[in-house]
Amino acid sequence: MDDDALVQRSLAGDRNAFGELVTRYQGPLFNVAKRILRDHEEARDVTQTAFVKAWQNLHQFDRTHRFFSWIYRILMNEALNRSTRRRHHEELDANLPDSAGTPEAELARKRMKSRLGEALQELSNESRDVVILRHWLELSYEQIGERLGLPAKTVKSRLFSARRKLAEILMLRGWERQ
Repeated sequence: MDDDALVQRSLAGDRNAFGELVTRYQGPLFNVAKRILRDHEEARDVTQTAFVKAWQNLHQFDRTHRFFSWIYRILMNEALNRSTRRRHHEELDANLPDSAGTPEAELARKRMKSRLGEALQELSNESRDVVILRHWLELSYEQIGERLGLPAKTVKSRLFSARRKLAEILMLRGWERQ
């Protein structure tokens, strides 16, 4: 049975049909999550969360698209969000003044993380993915391309555009002066 038929049956309340979708895609999705998170248990949790969210939001699925593409996007968002929360943003810490141990510096660091997180949320999914994969997970252009199914040249272009957009967002809000 094809994915579209399984989705239709799932929407009609057939949990076994959705179970077939889980069986069909849990392996590939888990592998993507494991490559991003580099932790078996976290990858398992994220994969499970992606399927739960897919089930809960199946009524919002646009059937003109492939089911795998839709759940892949859910999984990527979950994995990248988990990875972002888990990391301590050493890159930001390295850019803070030497007085990083003071209460003022700690407050500035927390504000910077918060502002950057807010600005990242304003980017498109495609832009946010390349920024997080490059700067938080420190993947090469080629590795990012493999994960997203893009040529390295396209990754470089998206990353360039995403950085410019982040700078614009931060400047428009006057955050670079604070």
